[in-house]
Amino acid sequence: MPRTVTVGLDGSAESRAAAEWAAHEAQLLGLPLKLVQVWEPVPPPMAQAPLLSAERQRYWTERIPRETSEGIRLRHPGLDVTSEQLSGRPSDVLVGAMKDAELLVLGSRALGGIGGFLVGSVGLSVVAHADRPVVFVRAGEQAADEHETDPVDTPSAATPFRPVVLGLDIERPDDGLIGFAFAAAARRGTSLRVVHGWNPPAYYSHGLSIDLELHGALAVRESTALTEVLRPWTEKFPETEVTEECHYGSPGNHLVDASHKASLVVVGRRGRRGPLGARIGSVTHAVLHHSTAPVAVVSHG
Repeated sequence: MPRTVTVGLDGSAESRAAAEWAAHEAQLLGLPLKLVQVWEPVPPPMAQAPLLSAERQRYWTERIPRETSEGIRLRHPGLDVTSEQLSGRPSDVLVGAMKDAELLVLGSRALGGIGGFLVGSVGLSVVAHADRPVVFVRAGEQAADEHETDPVDTPSAATPFRPVVLGLDIERPDDGLIGFAFAAAARRGTSLRVVHGWNPPAYYSHGLSIDLELHGALAVRESTALTEVLRPWTEKFPETEVTEECHYGSPGNHLVDASHKASLVVVGRRGRRGPLGARIGSVTHAVLHHSTAPVAVVSHG
């Protein structure tokens, strides 16, 4: 049985944008699309409220997935689309739905003029416990947003894809994370922009601002190490143009800046759990909330 591109659906603008993005990605991957609508049971007294009548429940559990499926089939002829209605705690259900998924796609509300996402508690819980890639798509995301503008500076899905951006920690590189980013760029026929942010060891920091020679030596060291980490992958994907960037300072800030000209931003999350349970690193957390492009979070060891 082939894996699916699975999307969480709740009828909101953000979940509709996620479903459309997932349909495009399923076509690029040559995989079926699965819509998962989760109905969270409510206590009996609340279930008697007019807004939670039997008719209202049928609308949420039947009409929304059906109409979404029909719309996607019309816009993406030939795509295998199925839907499933499940009941339970949304974050738990969505994590469970990933067992047969190549990746899970979720929607996030777009923030106002400053751009970026508002990732809710369900999304954060899912990404903290998922063992498959999770992609977040903000409300209002259009296919043309992931492409270069045309000659008159108008967004168009007919132009090439913008680069895929990979945030990479070269001290703990992971093959699954790097491979995901290279494959995403390759199937889009676009370049890969690898962004690595670095800071000097604590014992260097005191005099760094006045020691330009030391700063330059550290920058060369980081750049050389990045090239070595990527060498096997550039050989494996010779047709993918790769841009390597080593920046001094916060990796999260540099990745958010890069997202403005990206079709997809790929970041990692270490799968190990600490004493307080699963957690999301500060860089990934910053990118999730402030990226202006879809974000893929890849769990790794």
